[in-house]
Amino acid sequence: MFLIVGLGNPEEKYAKTFHNMGFLAAADCAELLHAKFKKKECEASVAEAYLAGEKVIIARPLTYMNCSGRAVKQLMKKYKIGEKELVVIYDDYDLPKGHVRIRPSGSAGTHNGMRSVIAETGLSAFARIRIGIRDEGAANIPLIDYVLSEVRREDYDLFAAASKRAAEAAVAIASGTPFDLVMTKYNG
Repeated sequence: MFLIVGLGNPEEKYAKTFHNMGFLAAADCAELLHAKFKKKECEASVAEAYLAGEKVIIARPLTYMNCSGRAVKQLMKKYKIGEKELVVIYDDYDLPKGHVRIRPSGSAGTHNGMRSVIAETGLSAFARIRIGIRDEGAANIPLIDYVLSEVRREDYDLFAAASKRAAEAAVAIASGTPFDLVMTKYNG
């Protein structure tokens, strides 16, 4: 069983912001696996699917970004998910916009949602898929204002493609594709 979590903020006003790239990718994962977000549990909106006979839980925490770890911890406990069966997808200001970076472990970097996940679970050796959001033209905007701003219309296609690539990578990890192959195919 795998748990794929897309980080974001639950209110509609955040739907098109950079900080909701994880939510967008989680929706793309659900679409790839023909699943629907039908229930709310463990402070998250959850979709269930099966991949090669194994259950896959796709979740979007409803706790707001900075408390995402609460939902992740509860879901891991409920579904008995181990560190190696967790995949977290989120936006990353440290990567150029539209880039996707996949790693088997690491730190939270500057991301408060990931800080929460690591602090709540006590784990750091889980897969993370980061979607780059940095725009060199926005360098003078405070980080909090930038991540909560809406993606510009001219960048929609770029971010939609990055989200789909991130979702495909998450599904590949959940299907048992060797991690090195997933990184080779989807990083960049």
